[in-house]
Amino acid sequence: MDAKTGFVTQIGMEYEEAFEIADDLGFDYVELMMDGATERQHLDSDAVRVRAEECDIGLAVHLPFALDIGSPFEHVREGAIREVRAAVETASAFGANKGVLHASSRAWKPAWDVETVGSNILQSVREIDEFAADLGFEICVENIPSGWFSIHDFDRIFDETDASMTLDTGHARIDGLDSGGMASFVGEHSDRISHFHLNDTRLAKDEHLPFGAGTIDFRDIFAALPDDWGGTLSLEVFTLEYGYIETSKTYLDKLL
Repeated sequence: MDAKTGFVTQIGMEYEEAFEIADDLGFDYVELMMDGATERQHLDSDAVRVRAEECDIGLAVHLPFALDIGSPFEHVREGAIREVRAAVETASAFGANKGVLHASSRAWKPAWDVETVGSNILQSVREIDEFAADLGFEICVENIPSGWFSIHDFDRIFDETDASMTLDTGHARIDGLDSGGMASFVGEHSDRISHFHLNDTRLAKDEHLPFGAGTIDFRDIFAALPDDWGGTLSLEVFTLEYGYIETSKTYLDKLL
């Protein structure tokens, strides 16, 4: 397997330091969270690109979390799509070529049926994916637990869009898949899974533990990938202590 490894930045991390530490620890890239202090309007694309080049680090991004690309309200949906596209442009300008997208909606479920909101989400994903493809940028839709498209509903995204997938292991666990179930899913859809959020957990909760501290059997999941799989593996650990990132990287390298 020719996978590249990285980690997702967290609220409170300075990207300059994150890039330097990623280089020191032997990561291939950093997945920069484009929300909060590192939202596109707070970033200088030239400065981000130069710092990444200085540290010899590649870049991916997590696109803004809470933009409602499936809203049943036309202007809300259009505004969300415009904002995602602007974030993709910014990410592409500083050298990222892959971005994680939440294909979700905050629509009030008692008032709106699944087909209406789901169709809006799918159409928005297609529009964003086509826009990104023109920039040489890959959109990777993440499975969101208990959302409009959980991991159990992902066949529609595979069937009705050309976007890739980000498989979040903790989210899959919340939606009822154990390690064997995740491995089966990976074996069936490895051609569309381009990116992972390695979210370790002990329970069916979004714990984001240091990698290896939970009970997910990543050996089985990785074994389900083809030998020539060349995607990206992001450690998603909720911590500001880089020692936990280092420990996670050591264990990940061991498994790989």
